[in-house]
Amino acid sequence: MTAIEIATATTPTTPARPARRRGLLRQLIDNRKALTGLTLLALFALLAVLAPVLAPGDPSLINSTGSRAPSAAHWLGTTAKGQDVLALTLWGARSSLFVGFTVGLAATAVAIVVGLASAYFGRIVDDALTLATNVFLLLPGLPLLIILAAFLPPGTSTVILVLVVTGWAGSARVLRAQAKSIRGKDFVAAAVVTGERPLRIMFREILPNMASVVMTTLLGCVIFGIGAQAGLEFLGLGDSSVVSWGTNLYWASNDGALMTGTWWAFVPSGLCIALVAFALALVNYAVDEITNPRLRSVKKRRG
Repeated sequence: MTAIEIATATTPTTPARPARRRGLLRQLIDNRKALTGLTLLALFALLAVLAPVLAPGDPSLINSTGSRAPSAAHWLGTTAKGQDVLALTLWGARSSLFVGFTVGLAATAVAIVVGLASAYFGRIVDDALTLATNVFLLLPGLPLLIILAAFLPPGTSTVILVLVVTGWAGSARVLRAQAKSIRGKDFVAAAVVTGERPLRIMFREILPNMASVVMTTLLGCVIFGIGAQAGLEFLGLGDSSVVSWGTNLYWASNDGALMTGTWWAFVPSGLCIALVAFALALVNYAVDEITNPRLRSVKKRRG
């Protein structure tokens, strides 16, 4: 048998990368934490999509019924303005989830570009981008959010812009450290020697080896986006005409729901924020558990 025949016989016919991807996806589905988190997220996404069907009409419409406790007519009760709390919660999921995932994707994209460019080019580019990252990290987050939101015109796009500007720096620093360790690998040096373009090396050679870190960063940014939007709107710095979980809490506070004991006006929206953050944290921990060899070894020893 010739050397070519031996090499052909010993070379696997199925590509390794798709098989590895299928393996990671199967492990993610088999993981109880990830399955629980994804199920909760799918449920909230389904309720947000079906909000016009489940609660037709304008949920913020004010009527004269006043505040009523949960009953058969209103499953989650009504606010002091007579608005159905269930309808407000369902419609609020649309805005809160949209803003959260948009902020997560945008902030992660900015962090990826800054982290990869800083790690790959080094020297002057690294110094400049590291300085910009450190400046945003040193600035106090909440006061900066309040100042930007107060001076920019109110609206969903303004909230997204403010949260992206204030939420990318920490993720960029983590991704830079990971990319810098991969930058010194032999396969990256081989790509540089063969004349590959910098963008191709960054996004085709370095980035795929950071998949777990990028996923963790994305989930963390989504949690930040949902929580920060609710915080801004609760302080009255968002668009109060938009129905979201944050504005629901804002109007419940203005109506004195806590002082009057009408817990049904603020508990559903607060509970939804907590459940979505809990679901994202479960998926985040599952990804770390699957991709981290130390956590895998601990799990095997416990089993």
